[in-house]
Amino acid sequence: MNRMLSGLAALATAGLLSGGAMADATVKWLHIENTPDTVAWMESVARAYEAAHPGVTIQMQYLENEAYKAKLPTTLQSPDRPNIIYSWGGGVLRDQIKAGVIEDLSDAVKGEWADRISPAALDAFTVDGHVWGVPVLASQVGFWFNKPLLAKAGVKAEDIKSWDDLLSAVKTIKAAGIVPLATGGADKWPIHFYWTLLAMRIGGKDAFQAAYDQSGDGFDGPVYVKAGEDLKALAALEPFEPGYLGLTNPQAAGYFGDGKAAMHLMGNWDYLNAKKNSASGKGIPDAELGWFAFPTMAGGAGQPTDVLGGVNGWLVTKGSPPEAVDFLKFLTNKENQEKAAELGVYIPVNKGTAEKLKNPYFRQMAENIAKSGYFQVFYDQMLGANVGRVVNDVTTDIASGATDPKDAAGQVQEAWEMR
Repeated sequence: MNRMLSGLAALATAGLLSGGAMADATVKWLHIENTPDTVAWMESVARAYEAAHPGVTIQMQYLENEAYKAKLPTTLQSPDRPNIIYSWGGGVLRDQIKAGVIEDLSDAVKGEWADRISPAALDAFTVDGHVWGVPVLASQVGFWFNKPLLAKAGVKAEDIKSWDDLLSAVKTIKAAGIVPLATGGADKWPIHFYWTLLAMRIGGKDAFQAAYDQSGDGFDGPVYVKAGEDLKALAALEPFEPGYLGLTNPQAAGYFGDGKAAMHLMGNWDYLNAKKNSASGKGIPDAELGWFAFPTMAGGAGQPTDVLGGVNGWLVTKGSPPEAVDFLKFLTNKENQEKAAELGVYIPVNKGTAEKLKNPYFRQMAENIAKSGYFQVFYDQMLGANVGRVVNDVTTDIASGATDPKDAAGQVQEAWEMR
């Protein structure tokens, strides 16, 4: 064990809330993390728990993000399914609850455990009054940018306040011979960020709620058609890297991390992802990296403080040993979540951890999330797996020119009605 891992394990053990021997048990923990710092922290917590609970093994299992989403429904039906799984909440969680494969954690979480978690975050994993998962992190999507490349193009990030400003900046950057935007079109969900954020800025929370509740204009209404038209206008400028439709998000993150594109619309996890996937493994130096929120729309009902992001956490599958729940309680205790904040592996949702964040970008995003009057969970998770898949498909088709904005919006509405 290296010095960093050893130190983390020692700290984690010191923060153990529950102790004593348990029966021999193996807890299979399925995750999607691939950044070394995050995985090292997770491993340190697992080893610390094992040390304090002889006979218990925390078996970490990894699946790449897209493979995880594709394989999870089948995996959950297996008698050998993992005990702890990653979750974005939303409609996908509701589908899993309906399928009867997730444990109800209401009784386990109530009291001190629930009290240490942000109420809004816990609410994201509460369905019909029952708690089905343990949230651990929050995220925000915005534009990461390369300061030297913008300076070379004569563009100031602080001047990009509106959508028209962004389009103008894209044209200027491209004229300077620089790729304006990196995106992973092969994974599709990165492009749905554009459509979703445009809809948020145009229609605000009310537009989404009306479509979601089917109480007014649907996902084929004017707001969503206009969002598609604006995405189409951006794509017409050919702002993305060559071959973007064949590149995954990790590849696009590496492209940005290598200094080959001026901007990258992505969540806070991209801070580590762009470094890991760059050729050097170090990415853009912090002094040359910047971030700004998605711009506003002229006449839009949305507020510049409205946030697109996720509240992500862990679920326990049906039939799992009690040690799975006990390990999650340990993973989310005060000491371990404060360490996650200090290391900058994510933005924890435990109360009082934001002040431990050393990463200035994460601190800013934590403040943005706290002040937001409208926090929208990613559409491809919020609307459920089937509708989310349609959202990702049609928004990528808009960008590639394979479909038009009105037809794309119509396909989303049809999928929502048929769910």
